[in-house]
Amino acid sequence: MLSHVHGARAPSLSSYVPSLAFGLILAGSSLSPEAAWAQAAPDPVQLPDIVVTADRKAEPISRSGSAISVLTREQIETFNPTSIVDALRNVPGVDITETGGPGATTGVRIRGANTGQTLVLIDGIRVNDPTAASGDFDFSNLLPTAIDRIEVLRGPQSALYGSDAIGGVVNILTRSGNGPPRFEARTEAGSYGTLNQSATASGSLGPWAYAFSGGGQNSAGFSRYGYRIPQLERKFGGFEADGFTRYGGYGRLGYDAHEGVKLEVGALSFRTNSQYDAASSTLPRNTVASGAGRVFPDTPAEATRTLSQIFARGIAESGPLTNTLQVYANETDRTFKDVSYRTAVTLANTTSTASEFDGRRYGTEYQGDLKLGVFGTTTFGGRIEAERAQTYSEALQPVLRQRFGTLKAGQDTKSVFVLHELPIGDRIILTAGGRHDEVNALSFDTWRATGAFLIPESDTKLRASGGTGGKAPTLYQLFAPIYGTSTLRPERSIGWDAGIDQNLFGGLARLSATVFGNKFDDLIEFNGLLPSNNYYNVTRAKTTGVEIEGEAVLVPEFVKLTGAYTYLHARDETTNLTLARRPADVGRIGIGITPVRGLLVEPRVTLVSERFSGAGETLRLAPYARLDVYSEYRLDETWRVFGRVENVTNTRYQEVLNYGTTGRAAYAGFSVTW
Repeated sequence: MLSHVHGARAPSLSSYVPSLAFGLILAGSSLSPEAAWAQAAPDPVQLPDIVVTADRKAEPISRSGSAISVLTREQIETFNPTSIVDALRNVPGVDITETGGPGATTGVRIRGANTGQTLVLIDGIRVNDPTAASGDFDFSNLLPTAIDRIEVLRGPQSALYGSDAIGGVVNILTRSGNGPPRFEARTEAGSYGTLNQSATASGSLGPWAYAFSGGGQNSAGFSRYGYRIPQLERKFGGFEADGFTRYGGYGRLGYDAHEGVKLEVGALSFRTNSQYDAASSTLPRNTVASGAGRVFPDTPAEATRTLSQIFARGIAESGPLTNTLQVYANETDRTFKDVSYRTAVTLANTTSTASEFDGRRYGTEYQGDLKLGVFGTTTFGGRIEAERAQTYSEALQPVLRQRFGTLKAGQDTKSVFVLHELPIGDRIILTAGGRHDEVNALSFDTWRATGAFLIPESDTKLRASGGTGGKAPTLYQLFAPIYGTSTLRPERSIGWDAGIDQNLFGGLARLSATVFGNKFDDLIEFNGLLPSNNYYNVTRAKTTGVEIEGEAVLVPEFVKLTGAYTYLHARDETTNLTLARRPADVGRIGIGITPVRGLLVEPRVTLVSERFSGAGETLRLAPYARLDVYSEYRLDETWRVFGRVENVTNTRYQEVLNYGTTGRAAYAGFSVTW
């Protein structure tokens, strides 16, 4: 229901989440000595043993029929410890857009789907923003120090996870404690005035297990708009830097009561303050700011984003049945101070507006896992969830006006699901399942099936999956003043994939190849033409492609090769034109070289083909190749030093038209573990 709201907001969830381990924010690393030595001396290629996202329960990845990739904590740290974005770029089928470098709004697409069609989970709990127009998740607000690993499940997964899981699922799994007490600290500094610090403490004591982490990042950054884009620099003369600050903490506490009963609670809170450029300012393009040193459209706009979450979970085993019940709440707060210039860059011609977005989610979910011996395992359950969105606006300049509510709306979701896994002998694993979702007055049903065929004689797995996806309209699309349309239908998709996972040369090499296809119907678009000016179901789209990833130890203990490639054909079926910001070809390759024990040098090359920043094949962006180099040296089991150089060749490229990307940049640091 839509209404206008005046006055102060209710206390936010983040105000109740304690600061977690901020006193530990020193210098730090979360790479274990064993993992570091293994990384510095390439061993036979091994997949992570267990995944939890593919079928909602822990299972060997070698038996899954789904297309799933895993990023470990060690891999994330070697790419960019200030962000998970660069590590995610190395997952096939995943495409990422940053609007002006670290700290800027960041969206993730899987297999050509929209950013709002990627479901993002933290520890299995949905965190997509209830106030976002498309319901997407902004990856710029995450602090990597709390992350243990990331599982990326590709293809429609609504039968497992409900609304939004059309393109796929990104499940971010945080750390948990185990074993003797362990303390880790890490620091890094470098180009653009960047400083990154983090620390963690984890372990167990009797029946108790704990994990705490905290961290902070700061960067002077570079201009979001126009940085290293020659035609804009020539036109406007230069741009001011747009920096960011991010900090936060995480805590998790578990208790094992034995006899199959376990309890766990957790909390996290991350906050990002960033500067950005409001490129929609209306100052004539040939006007130069007088005295202020700024020109259109380089404006001093600022954003603050906070993500907070708490959860409690109980697990009870009773014979063949495992019961899991969890309750959770999360909140995404965003505040933007937009600045624009009407005719000249003076105080009298400056327009400034503050916009606030407060999205909250509360829910409870039950899951049962019933083991039936040779007849397989049945997973079933249900979820009840409430989403609430409130938005506000306040004019600051040229005339201060009272803050007023622009949107107040909510929706409740009720879901039930079931999935059965059936092994046939030692070689075949089949799964089939379905889900029913009711979102207010809307409802949709989805299904999913997978199959895996194991050939142990050749160390081969053949796999295939198919299913449907659904996405309920967002609160903004339904209820926004002027633009909302209350009669919108859910977006729908159907997709399939087939692939092979092959180990070679006694485990020294691994190759995975997948072909896929997706068809999208009833996609929601905005009609900006008067008198319509609203959202409506109109668009149909189709994507097909190929995903390849692999690893190979070329020289045992000395040289290891890694690579990933995605071919994507993404078309709007109503126009038969390429979808915006979907490159046809993306490839990445890295060579890890260990000349002496403990030393790793790894150059990495990213190749991206031509694509379009605008809809209807407009605003063409040139292809590019970018070279990065990572290096580390393990002094002993406690100390490690590392460094990285981004964009070694200083390549000029754009992910969004006219928005800047990093130039050549160097970073170095050290870590200690005890």
